Order: sequence, then C-alpha cells, then structure tokens
Amino acid sequence: MSNEGNTYRKEKMKQYRIIYLDAFTSEPFCGNPCAVLPQADGLSDRQMQMIAMETNLSETAFVLRSEKAGVKVRYFTPRMEVPFAGHPTIATAMMLVQEEMLPSAQSPVVIDFEYTIGVLPVEIHLDPTGKPAKAIMTQQKPLFGSVVDGEDLMACFGLDQSNLIDRMPVQIVSTGVPFLIAPVKTMAILKHVQVNRPLFQSLLTRLEVSAVYMFCLEGFEQDSDAHGRLLTFAEGPEDPFTGSAVGCMGSYIAYHGLRTGPIYKVEQGHLLGRPGTGTVEIIGSADNIESVRVGGCAVRTMDGFMYCQ
Repeated sequence: MSNEGNTYRKEKMKQYRIIYLDAFTSEPFCGNPCAVLPQADGLSDRQMQMIAMETNLSETAFVLRSEKAGVKVRYFTPRMEVPFAGHPTIATAMMLVQEEMLPSAQSPVVIDFEYTIGVLPVEIHLDPTGKPAKAIMTQQKPLFGSVVDGEDLMACFGLDQSNLIDRMPVQIVSTGVPFLIAPVKTMAILKHVQVNRPLFQSLLTRLEVSAVYMFCLEGFEQDSDAHGRLLTFAEGPEDPFTGSAVGCMGSYIAYHGLRTGPIYKVEQGHLLGRPGTGTVEIIGSADNIESVRVGGCAVRTMDGFMYCQ
C-alpha cells in the first residue's frame, strides 16, 4: 500500500533534471558546489525557492528560455533570489556545453546570459578533445563606492586597523553586486578572523551590503596573486569561492595598484577544506576599468531528478 501511494504521488509530480557541479575547480569536492536545473521553464518563483531550500547550497541555478539572450538564468539561495552570482554562472556555462545544449564546433563557445541585472557574455573554452575546459564570465564595469573606517570594520573581527595593508582603503565595490573589500597584510591574519556577529550585522546593515570580501596578496600556491574569504554575519557555512566578489577584489587590486595585471590568479576556500582557483582579467586601464572577466573550471559530481508538484 505504501509503495502504491508513493507511485501515485510520483505520477502526480513533474520531474526536472538537476545536476550538481563544483565550480572554480577541476577536482570533485573542491571549490564551490552548485545545483543547476538545465530546463527549468514551468517552475514558479515559489517552486524555485523551495528547490533552493531543498538543495541547501549557497546558490541553485535555474536555466530558462530567453527572448533577449541565449539563455536566461535565475539564482536562488536557500533564503532569497539573488540578481547575479559568479560560481553558478561558471557551473551553468560548463554544464550547457557538457549537455550539448550549445553548439561547440569551435573554441571559445560564446553565449549571452540574461541575468536580473542585464545581459552579459560568457565564454566556454574547449580543450583539444572538444571538452569544456574553462568558462569566463564578463562582469559589469566596476563601481567604486564609499570608503569605510577601517577601525570600525576590523573591530568586528577582534582586529585593528594595523592589520590592513598600509594606506589602502576599506571600500565598497560592485561589478553587479556590492561587496565591502578589505585588504589585510598576511595569510595569518586571514586565517584567524573571529566574527562578532551582532557588531558585524549592525555595520553591514548600515552600509547596505551583505558581505565583506577580505583578502591578502599571497596564496597557498606560489604563483597566486591573492587569497580571499567571504565574511557574512549570517549563520551557516562560509562560501568556498565567490565569483562575483572576486571580480570586485580584482577591480580593487587594479584600481589601487596592488598588483600589475591585467590577469590575476586568485584563491579561495583552502581554509575551509574546499580549495578553489580562478582568474580575474581587467579590461581597460587601472583608472578606467571597462569590464572584468572572471574565469574558472567546473566538474560534475551528481546527476538526477527533482520532483515538484
């Protein structure tokens, strides 16, 4: 009787393909995991939000038909929809070629993604065998916003302003989503951050940003230009690799002359046991950045179906 009931309920539900990928890595169980529904047309906003709650990942991506671009994408956290995100874009782009949903006769494959913030191009580069090797997303021209008192921010982490790189501001930067960018002197400082959540929440609420991206100019690999962490006041696991914030960090590095460019190799997630690596390319000059390109790989880890009423 129980099995008959389960069969009946399953027949009443519609199934949607769901694919899990780890982004900004070529190794399974590293980088940032993302669930992608490659054919999500027909799902309501409420169903998308419920699916994102079910996957319980930092973002779940929904691929839809678009009248403006090659595809439309919508990204949901377990709590809300977000207008733009980096690692779901890398995961989705790699998946589209893997699933042969895009023609891939030559490299790179270029497709426009329609986001809530507008339409931006994504490139998928193929290896000599024709398999997708790397995706590169274009982010918006960076906007450099308010400078924040470094002492106020560092107090949220039990640190003081002397831990920041000398003469470098703590500044809000956006390439689609705003982040507060904070450069610290060493990896040791980055490792030992302790968040005072009430104080941190009060500061971020006042600044109207959701997170701080703290970074240093060193990495676990000798050829890395920077290593970062995404810090929020919300309970839950820390994001292993944040493509949208990495674009902001790369813009900050170029604008303030911290590294010569135009391409930076960046790390995130190593301190969480999920090492991720990507690249940031600055288009234009340091004082007139036209756009930012963030690149990385993604590897599939799971494939199946989601059932929705």
